[in-house]
Amino acid sequence: MVLLDRVVSWDEAGALCVTNAHLRPSNPLRRGDRLPAICGAEFALQAAAVHGAMRHGEKRRAYVALLRDVDWTVERLDDATLGELHVAARLVGETEVGVIYDLHIGSAVGDTLLTGRAVIAWTQET
Repeated sequence: MVLLDRVVSWDEAGALCVTNAHLRPSNPLRRGDRLPAICGAEFALQAAAVHGAMRHGEKRRAYVALLRDVDWTVERLDDATLGELHVAARLVGETEVGVIYDLHIGSAVGDTLLTGRAVIAWTQET
């Protein structure tokens, strides 16, 4: 499932992506005719995954170990008035066992729709 349309920018500190997937009736996160705002966490986690892949130049197996302080300002994301979503992941820290990202989704006009923090742990490769 790919929810991001394109990467706008990235550097060592983070990635900014955009998408209109929240408006597509075929979005796999929809429940009936709705896309709840909490589903934005998956959009932002995909931006973190993009950032990790761009930084390391490889696919690295990982999992979301913790998602915290998630807050949203709208009930649902499938509102055409939001326009294209701006999905950002900003690297907070990195250790040998994983990374921490601040997550942010904004509307086309700059309104904050969702924020949160994710701890992503590397899997043990054997």
